[in-house]
Amino acid sequence: MARIKTSDLDLKDKLVHINRVAKVVKGGRRFSFNAIVVVGDGNGYVGIGLGKANEVADAISKGTDDAKKNVVKVPLINGTVPHDALGKFGAGKVLLRPAAPGTGLIAGGGVRAVLEMAGVKDILTKQMGSANPHNVVKATLRALLSMRDARMIAAERGISVQELFQN
Repeated sequence: MARIKTSDLDLKDKLVHINRVAKVVKGGRRFSFNAIVVVGDGNGYVGIGLGKANEVADAISKGTDDAKKNVVKVPLINGTVPHDALGKFGAGKVLLRPAAPGTGLIAGGGVRAVLEMAGVKDILTKQMGSANPHNVVKATLRALLSMRDARMIAAERGISVQELFQN
């Protein structure tokens, strides 16, 4: 898969979750932070990243940089997804279903953040299994990456889109 030039895109970022972790050392506890960040242009490009640092601001900026390195293109048709998909990561499962225009983005937490940044306007989602934000965000991205639209399928078969729908 070709690497996407993020400098050409107008990426916005969204913080999904900040986690404070503690390491017990001789003098007490040493705190550190993890930040899950989603970036996207609202037009089919989205990326997720994880930043870790001793300060919250540093963790967020590291997460944003990581997300910009992992931007991918997802297929969208009229502001929704082409078909149903189930994404799994760890114990987290996310079901994505296309919806009619005007339905809105029916999703919560990490799923909503990823879909908003990707530019999805109408969708139905169901989060199952783990509610861990790390797993939910990655499961959502896996579900989006498993999507295939008519152009992709026609290209795989070596035919035009019109030939695909003539049967």
